[in-house]
Amino acid sequence: MRVVFDVTPLSHPRTGVGNYLRGALAGLAEAAGPEDEVVAFAPTSPAGRRLVEQSVDGVPARHAFSTLPLAHAWRTAWSRSGWPPAERFLGGFDVLHFSDWMYPPQRSGLRATTVHDLVPLRFPEWTTGRTRRMHGAKYAHAARRCDLVFCNSEFTARDVEERLAVPRSRLRVAHPGVGPEFSPEGPPADLGRPYVLTVATLEPRKNLATLLEAHALLRDDLALALVGGEGWGERPEVRRERVIPLGYVPDDQLPGLYRGAAAFAFPSRFEGFGMPVLEAMACGVPCAVSSHESLDEACGEAAVRADPESPEAFAAAIRETVERRDELVPKGLEHARRFTWRATGEALLDGYRSAL
Repeated sequence: MRVVFDVTPLSHPRTGVGNYLRGALAGLAEAAGPEDEVVAFAPTSPAGRRLVEQSVDGVPARHAFSTLPLAHAWRTAWSRSGWPPAERFLGGFDVLHFSDWMYPPQRSGLRATTVHDLVPLRFPEWTTGRTRRMHGAKYAHAARRCDLVFCNSEFTARDVEERLAVPRSRLRVAHPGVGPEFSPEGPPADLGRPYVLTVATLEPRKNLATLLEAHALLRDDLALALVGGEGWGERPEVRRERVIPLGYVPDDQLPGLYRGAAAFAFPSRFEGFGMPVLEAMACGVPCAVSSHESLDEACGEAAVRADPESPEAFAAAIRETVERRDELVPKGLEHARRFTWRATGEALLDGYRSAL
């Protein structure tokens, strides 16, 4: 089987979707047999291509990267025009699995995509106009034209079935995994004082304001470390006492920050899955997490849950998380071990083979 796997979003600094794509590609390449070929595909700008190549370095997949001026406009026009077919650039294939950023035309073969969440459809006020336009077109196309739609959780699969009217027979779940770098083994970060950690792009859905209010209710020696790149929308002032804004942190520094934390806090209002929760658990950190049902699969029975709209409830959850550390850490480690990128790749391959 020859699988073309679109990794175009890796042309930007990696956050949740990019980390999922990179991990899924690695898992797919690991799970593939000697008779299979996995092709990483990305038409992007010169700067974007460098980021893609860095992200997939070490993954045993063939590269098919194109450098284009005005890459976003080109991808949009290609998706809308339906011509020329992807085979013109890639040769024949059995599967074309496209990303959030485009839906390339093809002459033959299985057509597949992944839906990570329906935030632009359900909560348009939490996204940018560009995101709504891009994802709205992709959702409509996926519902009409895809042989398979993969989702990163059962929650998202139910959402896609109900809101996009995709038959369950065309839906598959491929949960994210946790890389070996997320482990309790290794040096912890030292920020000079005990701290609670959160990892999230700075945007309304991640609910930073509630977390800052909750943190103000905690004991004076406990700092709040904020990891996350710039997002969009209004956000509260983070330059305040006991708050440590770290901005975007490279992947190789994240495990140490997780290990050094007294607790991990994730008050997100809505997620497709919630990968940072698994990463924190895999590093041996107890977690206080939003009680929204979209995070149930990420948490299992290993986290303290709280109403994401109540600072008082979230402060109490963080206190409880710190106090129950000895109980929660082993539960979190056991839960996180169930999620591997190899299993993600096997779920993708199983879906392709069953559909073919």
